[in-house]
Amino acid sequence: MNDSLPSNPTNQVKEEEEEEELHRLIIPDPCRLPLFPPSAIESNFTTYFAPDFIKPGHDQYVYRHANGLCVIGLATAHLALRETRGITAVDFNVGKSDRSEIKITGKRKKNAQHYEPNTALCKVYANDTFYIVRCCVKGLLLEVNDRLIKQPELLNSSIEKVTLQS
Repeated sequence: MNDSLPSNPTNQVKEEEEEEELHRLIIPDPCRLPLFPPSAIESNFTTYFAPDFIKPGHDQYVYRHANGLCVIGLATAHLALRETRGITAVDFNVGKSDRSEIKITGKRKKNAQHYEPNTALCKVYANDTFYIVRCCVKGLLLEVNDRLIKQPELLNSSIEKVTLQS
């Protein structure tokens, strides 16, 4: 005895269309794929910009990870990056303490300092003028990029390269 029902031609066409649609969703068309995969920043962080933060021309970016970690830097439109010789020095000794000397320990991030959005993180020197880089977000400072002290020219290169190599 045959338990299967005779298949209706319209049902068969619908099933074939659904199978083709499922195939298109699972296996992407190679012509529509990007030439290069997204960078780690594009896939893991949400990008925010703080244009003219506190002063005109002091544009900064904030990369925010899903776990709450934020990476703060100078946007390409920042005045310091427009200077002819570029950035010549970075000084983390602002305010009452040297930001580069902070040592954070433990699971609860002991010794981390609480910062407000207008708190100064560092001074960036370019052509005998300096620009103050601010925190942009409320939070704890966990670490700074110490390489910027010895190699301030890293800020003159691509933002993605500086962040990934840090």
